[in-house]
Amino acid sequence: MVDSYRKVSINNLELKVLSAPLHVRIQLRISPDKESGLSEVRFWHEGELLGIQKVKNSDLNLVHF
Repeated sequence: MVDSYRKVSINNLELKVLSAPLHVRIQLRISPDKESGLSEVRFWHEGELLGIQKVKNSDLNLVHF
């Protein structure tokens, strides 16, 4: 959920989404890349792409398969 500062939180990592409406749920679509060690996080709301950020895989602390 987007907070009053236009941030979303995932596993204690805060990401800014400046174009997101306040206090709504948005979708996060995450594409990890093992070679670079970065993940691309895309923010979506009602079929509209709000933004893209690159984050270190280790900062996301997601489950590994």
